[in-house]
Amino acid sequence: MIPKNTICLWYDGTALDAATFYASVFPDSRVKAVHRAPGDYPSGKEGDVLTVEFDVLGIPCLGLNGGPMFKHSEAFSFQVATDDQAETDRLWSALVDNGGQESDCGWCKDRWGLSWQITPRALSEGIADPDPAVAKRVFEAMMTMRKIDVAAIEAARRG
Repeated sequence: MIPKNTICLWYDGTALDAATFYASVFPDSRVKAVHRAPGDYPSGKEGDVLTVEFDVLGIPCLGLNGGPMFKHSEAFSFQVATDDQAETDRLWSALVDNGGQESDCGWCKDRWGLSWQITPRALSEGIADPDPAVAKRVFEAMMTMRKIDVAAIEAARRG
């Protein structure tokens, strides 16, 4: 059954590699189907992988091998809620250590340039704390980080 809404991600010939990587890293993720071009097209030839259907954390996605015209940007990212430092470290390392790059405040990019926010629940809960002083301390602590340090976030929340 075709989902009502699917995220379409543009790749330059590497959609299958990306989908396979995501399926190996994230739970509830899998490659569902690979579709080859029935004829030549501007960025490929008949028989090339044209689209890949896959799920990332249960979210339906379509990888389109559309060519080099469009690049990923921070305007779109996956935000992944993590339960603890071990999960945060594992996902961060999988993305960054395999050709990606770190950014600030829990953001990073994978080797295809797709942005990810690896966000411990402790951070989200701290920023949403009903006490503005607590939320501000947590926010200020986050602003000094690349990968989120859960213990430092919890310490900021306690004051």
